[in-house]
Amino acid sequence: MTATVGEPAAVDPATAVDGPAAPRWWQAPPRPVWEERPTRAGLGAKGLVLALACLGILFPLWIVLVTSLSSRRTIDEAGGLVMVPGDITFVAYRELLGGGQVTRAAVVSVAVTLVGTLFSMTVSVLCAYGLSRTGSLGHRWILMVLLATMFFSAGLIPTYLLVQSLGLTDTYLALILPGAISVFNILVLRGFFMGISQELIDSARIDGAGDLRILRQIVMPLSRPVIAVITLFYAVGYWSAWFNASLYLNDQDMMPLQNVMIQLVQKQEAPVGLGQAIKTGELSGLAVQMAVMVMALLPVAVLSPFVQRHFKKGMLTGAVKG
Repeated sequence: MTATVGEPAAVDPATAVDGPAAPRWWQAPPRPVWEERPTRAGLGAKGLVLALACLGILFPLWIVLVTSLSSRRTIDEAGGLVMVPGDITFVAYRELLGGGQVTRAAVVSVAVTLVGTLFSMTVSVLCAYGLSRTGSLGHRWILMVLLATMFFSAGLIPTYLLVQSLGLTDTYLALILPGAISVFNILVLRGFFMGISQELIDSARIDGAGDLRILRQIVMPLSRPVIAVITLFYAVGYWSAWFNASLYLNDQDMMPLQNVMIQLVQKQEAPVGLGQAIKTGELSGLAVQMAVMVMALLPVAVLSPFVQRHFKKGMLTGAVKG
């Protein structure tokens, strides 16, 4: 439609004020004018690669889930791992969560993850904020010392002797303190903190705010993406850790879930309360192993999608500005 002489041109109401309308969730974002449009072959190849990658990730998880829900007869007919669902039963999960070693190990893992993540994030945020203030006392030398620990380590034996001399063996602190701080995470947090406007912090100081108040009310609310990502990193690290428990703990009742899962997979021993059920044929040992794997993977699989949207802004911005 063309406008006649003396009449104003027709204006699209969607672009009159706010510019071009934002693409819908099913539409691709606008492409820069200098970038060539993809060919059909390129789009097809990209879709095929992504489909194969997703299949390679989801197919083993599907097998683990289906096997954990299968009856002993279905597992025997399949000759092991089950790909096609047959008789569905929740006996393995009911027995595992009904008390005993696995339930106790799950509680230990949850408690260690919560306490350890809170401690690690508190120390990391405080350290990163202090290092991000370039005028703070000795920040350059402290930063150099932290960077040195990324390249040099005392080794396993000195670390074990240190933990033993501190009296941390056979305590839950041995699962938290030796690996509580990651210098890489501190550097990412520091880089993000340094990107916050200095004028905003100076204005808060003029109003009488101290460093802790600035950190709590200004820096941390503006740094939610990177804090969410680093929190997930620490939580996954604590939840998946098994080596410290096998090294510093001797009491089987104190073992976290990952160590119990390793014992099951290696068929060293059945959890307390399940041995008789497996012997009588009510349960399959393979179903119990797969059920424990599902329990170990479930928290990470549930939490990751909620933090995924913060990865680009949190990690890339903090790493580049650092």
